[in-house]
Amino acid sequence: MCLNALNIIRHLAQKYNKIYYFCDSVTSIEPNTTYKKMKKLIIIVASLLCGSLVYAQDLATVTETYNNGITANEAGNVEMALQNFKEALVMAEALGEEGAEIVTNCKNSIPVLMFALAKKAVNEAEYDKAVAGLKETIETANKYGVDNIADDATVLIPQVLMQKANGFFNDKDYAAAAAAYKEVLAEDAANGMASLRLGAALKATGDKEGAIAAFQAAIENGQDKAASKQLINLYQQDAAASLKAKKYDDAIASALESNKYGENAKAYQIAGTAASNGGKTKQAIEFFEKYIELAPTAKNSGDILFSIAVSYQQLKDNAKAKEYYQKAVADPSKINPNNLKNAQAMIAAIK
Repeated sequence: MCLNALNIIRHLAQKYNKIYYFCDSVTSIEPNTTYKKMKKLIIIVASLLCGSLVYAQDLATVTETYNNGITANEAGNVEMALQNFKEALVMAEALGEEGAEIVTNCKNSIPVLMFALAKKAVNEAEYDKAVAGLKETIETANKYGVDNIADDATVLIPQVLMQKANGFFNDKDYAAAAAAYKEVLAEDAANGMASLRLGAALKATGDKEGAIAAFQAAIENGQDKAASKQLINLYQQDAAASLKAKKYDDAIASALESNKYGENAKAYQIAGTAASNGGKTKQAIEFFEKYIELAPTAKNSGDILFSIAVSYQQLKDNAKAKEYYQKAVADPSKINPNNLKNAQAMIAAIK
């Protein structure tokens, strides 16, 4: 029993002259009928007084804990401030209506501090810790109705994951970068830049099919120019490899696939060479003529014109052959010396 309450009991008992023997416990008072009734009243009053004193002490403790949080936050000790506000919240909720204001203040402050700690982790490049903190922030902010913090934290998560992935990519750890970019896309499937970089990382690891899928996703999400360029280069490399391996049909197919993402002279050159080597003379002419159309001033344009002339000659079209031999020698700086010599000889020979 509280000390103050015990003193009150003594005062009330003495007033009614009912004490026969008194010590520090009311149970030691000699009983009689009047005293028994009085004893019940005294105990009730004392209990109420004791409860009020305990309540006052609890409210003071809650207030002190909350104020300690404010002080810690002002001093820049966010971790301590967060701990104080969490403790104050639990105690204030136990006080009911009297602690309502502190409860509200704590609920408004806790998500803000959690968000601050998560951003601190980002600045320290502790990305996994930051993401975990942001997710906890979102959960807490939604629980306490602090919508703006929940929204800000939600937006930040893909950015943090992107920063993490870019770090791996810049360090040429392409497998780790690919895994991290996939994390970004799990949070934000429409992130075109993440898809673009995922494609580049997968391409570097040799996952061609995965890279193609990622680049196509990038095209669908605002990275059309950059992703198309990547796909053009990827298919051109495939076409060149197939040509070198004498897989001429595959070389043509890859070259034409490259052109789906942007018509380019190099693809037509590879396709024309593959068609010519594969005995598809008419197709070779078609591809080489497209090359000249797209790159009329290319350094090797004379050699391409020479190839067209040879193809027409194979088809017994001497008029066209002579026409292209004449075009081939028009600028000697753009034709191989041997081809130049042969073209000049053919011009003289063809009637």
